[in-house]
Amino acid sequence: MSDSPMNQPRGDTPGSGPVRPAAGATTPAAHGRPGAAVHDAPDIHTHPDSAEMRQRFDKVLEGPRATAVDGLAVLTGLYAAISPWVIHFQSSNSVMAVNNLIIGLSIAGLGIAMAARPLRLMQLGWVLSVVGASLVVSPWIVSIAHHAPRALIWNNAFTGGVAVMLGLAAMGVIATGRRRSHRA
Repeated sequence: MSDSPMNQPRGDTPGSGPVRPAAGATTPAAHGRPGAAVHDAPDIHTHPDSAEMRQRFDKVLEGPRATAVDGLAVLTGLYAAISPWVIHFQSSNSVMAVNNLIIGLSIAGLGIAMAARPLRLMQLGWVLSVVGASLVVSPWIVSIAHHAPRALIWNNAFTGGVAVMLGLAAMGVIATGRRRSHRA
């Protein structure tokens, strides 16, 4: 065999490396998916300001606002879990007692998880808002005959409203951290 370009494997000519497809071109082996696009985008981790932006973002997530959101979410969840015994509806409406216990423990669990892994789980603030909204509407959906005592309705409306606000605050902490890390 000779060293002519015809006898070389495709893309390997003497003195050159493998030929890469043009940016945006599709190849069957791109990212393991047939027809996927190959992009030559630079890696963000090689950016000179990447480390500084990450440090600022981490400071925001460990700051007093994030800690307040975590702690208040845990307290809100624990109150929602014990509220059937505080408001005294555990014996008259056992379905709602179980509902509040489950939703309360899930809110408290989200608060503990956000405190343990703020970078990952603070982004799940929207879940806290959804769970809080479900606590607000649960007296009409879950209760027997879709009728609940007034104390139960007010209790769940207040506690669920606090959970919704904490979820929005968690999303605000994330937005503040991103805005500050990109500003500098």
